[in-house]
Amino acid sequence: MSDHHKHPIKSKQLLHLVFGGELERLDSADFRDPTKLDIVGVFPNYASAHAAWQSKAQATVDNALMRYFIVHLHRFMDPA
Repeated sequence: MSDHHKHPIKSKQLLHLVFGGELERLDSADFRDPTKLDIVGVFPNYASAHAAWQSKAQATVDNALMRYFIVHLHRFMDPA
């Protein structure tokens, strides 16, 4: 068996953070209480982060002030 089959090439890990909370106002990105942020988790790619974000956003649709965000952690970890 060649090395290629032993160690398949895997795509680059691009970490994303999904979190949310209740905003002070609809036209602001300031949270009402930052100590109560909902840290959904860190995900290995955008697709899985987006799925988690969408699930949380849909679950909180009745609260207009509740917002969830996706942060591209990989951009902070590898500025190049």
